[in-house]
Amino acid sequence: MWLYGYISTKEELFDLMVDEVHAEILPEEQPGDWREALRILAHSTRQTALRHEWLADLLGGRPTLGPNGLAVTEATLAALDGLADIDTVMRAVETVSAYFTGAIRREIANLRAERATGLSKRDWQRASGPHVTRMLATGRFPALTKAVYDSTEVDAEASFATGLDWVLDAVAAKLTRPPA
Repeated sequence: MWLYGYISTKEELFDLMVDEVHAEILPEEQPGDWREALRILAHSTRQTALRHEWLADLLGGRPTLGPNGLAVTEATLAALDGLADIDTVMRAVETVSAYFTGAIRREIANLRAERATGLSKRDWQRASGPHVTRMLATGRFPALTKAVYDSTEVDAEASFATGLDWVLDAVAAKLTRPPA
């Protein structure tokens, strides 16, 4: 409780904690390519959230205004500087951030569910299998049936990387150099 002599609220403590872990997200050097810069930001944020799971709960809110959070924001915006007007750049950053925030939260939620239930993903699938099989056998869920039986299972990292590439492709389609 002595910390409250220095900070007023729990939210201020969270702000300090989030800013501290932003130091782990900040790239050591600025990549020359905007895609690589955003890819590094996304993967660094994911790795940091996997080390500090509480971060997943705090991602996506108001921007972090501490020195490390501001440095991450500066590096991110600098990577896109001059590629489009500032409003397009802001939407691009928001789009990529929304993707990785959601993907990270989903992954952390799955990890927490594994710990809470004591069931690995595979064990949970086996336990749920009979119910899912009965439901699919009704014929009411043909698209889901196809997904269950025909899709390839990938790990969380591969899924994250693929989704990120798709989002970056969409952003690339919107980035155009401003007229000279």
